[in-house]
Amino acid sequence: MRILVAGIGNIFMGDDAFGCAVADSLAQRELPQGVRVTDFGIRSYDLAYAIMDGYDAVIMVDAMPRGEPAGTVFLIEVDSAELDALPPGEADAHSMNPVAALQLVRALGGEAHNLYVVGCEPAVLETEEIGLSEAVRAAIPGAVAMVEGLIRQLLEKSPANVGAETK
Repeated sequence: MRILVAGIGNIFMGDDAFGCAVADSLAQRELPQGVRVTDFGIRSYDLAYAIMDGYDAVIMVDAMPRGEPAGTVFLIEVDSAELDALPPGEADAHSMNPVAALQLVRALGGEAHNLYVVGCEPAVLETEEIGLSEAVRAAIPGAVAMVEGLIRQLLEKSPANVGAETK
């Protein structure tokens, strides 16, 4: 099974760098074969083309305001069919809109399977400060554990492992 873990964010915009920081932490760990971790930053075209490379699952890691306390980490399973119902986003080579990147994948004839987002409630966004807030920095280990747990679950459900326990 091939899994892409995509760190998303802008390191020059405070807590928007959350996905980049988590990707950096994961890249320093020993992960199962077939798992690729990449900090895509704000490169939406690169993310779209990577997704089209035939991954069985994609885990995007990003700062996402949802009205929760700063540093709250959450997991969302994305229904790729719902992307068609969303207004079209503009993929931009100099900014990241994950929805637009996923829509670009579909527009180019690709498919994204098993889409997940590990998100974190930011404290500070859209500021021109480098560095994460204390609450978001403290959330990194929990996000890393969440990604690793999701990878384990995906690998356990992999067709290659189905029935392996009964042999």
